[in-house]
Parts: sequence; structure tokens; C-alpha cells
Amino acid sequence: MDCQVDVPHSRHAPIHHTAFGTRIHPCIEVRHLDMTYADRIIQRDLNFAVDPGDIFVIMGPSGSGKTTLLRHMIGLAAPARGDVYYGDTSFWTADDKERQRILRRVGVLYQAGALWSSMTLAENVALPIEMFTDLPRATIRDMASLKLALVGLAGFEDYYPSEISGGMRKRAGLARAMALDPEILFLDEPSSGLDPISAGRLDDLILELRDSLGATVVMITHDLASIFAVGTNSVFLDDEIRTITASGNPTKLLHECRDPKVRRFLTAAPRCAERRDRGAA
Repeated sequence: MDCQVDVPHSRHAPIHHTAFGTRIHPCIEVRHLDMTYADRIIQRDLNFAVDPGDIFVIMGPSGSGKTTLLRHMIGLAAPARGDVYYGDTSFWTADDKERQRILRRVGVLYQAGALWSSMTLAENVALPIEMFTDLPRATIRDMASLKLALVGLAGFEDYYPSEISGGMRKRAGLARAMALDPEILFLDEPSSGLDPISAGRLDDLILELRDSLGATVVMITHDLASIFAVGTNSVFLDDEIRTITASGNPTKLLHECRDPKVRRFLTAAPRCAERRDRGAA
């Protein structure tokens, strides 16, 4: 790896004291993972750890395999080689029952929101609760309303996705991702298609949810303003070398990394200084 900067311990992360010093036990580890499409190598030998309380950003240019990596991490596609560990458990060598147990700890916001157009927002949020619990219908309705309220959509329970804005659909998708109170949230391009104000509000919401619920967030994005505003740790996927060429706090990488491709990526577009400075705090 060409560039690596230190990352301060998250205040949400459990620190373990051992004979070899203090360490944080990662909640997710990607080990020696190769990604391929047919005979083409997309990324090779990926190794990184996500600590509890992180807002971990997977960044890189378009076509570098960010969403493919997400699919490997949440069990939608098996990697060509390597594994993903949740705690001490290997996801890809676990049996189906153990995988389902792991995935119950995970919520996913897909790039387009992936809301069912024929269902109201409350019905969309209630769907995973109905599928994975035996709770009474009234309780499920109350839980769906609570999740929508957490993302600022109180009173919109009976609206359909077509009746609300793109930013509101993103927030509704986030509410559904939180339906089962996951420990880990995966967000695929959460600010894609949003205007800067809506994207900034979504960044604020991600920070609030991390702080209030204690969730760990893994976020795939090429939105620089969001990367600097909320990211605490990151990896950069290089689409030419086809592996990780930088890792660490995004703001520190901006100032300390000398890899020319990483620097071009991190300085490629105008950013809102206020959001960037908040991310550095």
C-alpha cells in the first residue's frame, strides 16, 4: 500500500487491553479478498478492518469495484478469493443459519433507495420487521413510525415513494435499513442524485444516527463533501493497480498522502469548506 495514515480510536469502539498493549477488536475484517468479473480482475488482495463506531468510507473512481465490494461484504456475491469476517466468524465459510444470524445485525441502504413503489413508507419500513419477527401488527406499525421519525419523516407514514422528494426517499430507505436495529449500516452512494443541501442534511443524519444508536457505518461514495464531512476511516480502491493504495482518515489523507492518484481524487471537485472542516474536527 502506497499511503497509510493513522486513525484515532473511535470513542464508540471497545478497547481491549492485552499483554501486547491496547487494541480495538474490529467488527468487520476483509482478508485477502479478490474480486473478478468473468476472467477480469477488478480488485486483488484487499485487506482492511472496520472498527466499531467507524464511519468507514470505501472510495475510488467509477468502475473501481466499490459496489461489488459491498456485495461481497453483505453476502450478495461470493468473492473469487478471500473472506469477510464479522467479529471472529468467517462469513463465507459459515453455514446458512450462521450467515442469517450475521445479516440480522446488518442494515443496507441501496443506491436508489430500493423502496417498493406500491407500498407506503410505513409498509416499506415494516417489511423486514414482519419478515424476521412475530410481533403484533400494531407494534410493527409503531416501530415503523418510530424509524421514520428518527430520519425526520414523522407524519409521512401513509405517503408513497412517488409522492415525496428524492432526499426524502433516501431517508425512508435509511429508516428501512434501521428497521431491525442493526449494529452495522451499509450505505451505497447515499448522497447520489441529491442537491448539496439535501446531501448535507443526510450527512448530518448519518452522524446523528451513529452517535445516538452506536451503529457502525460502512459508506460507499465518491462525494467528496460527504467523505470529508463524516468519514473517520477509509480505503481507496485504485482502478489501474487494482488494489488498495491508501487507507486512513480521509482528511489526513488529503494533507499527508503523496500518492498522485489519491491526491487527484481528493482534490478533484469543489467542496463545501464548512462540511470538510467539520469532518476534520
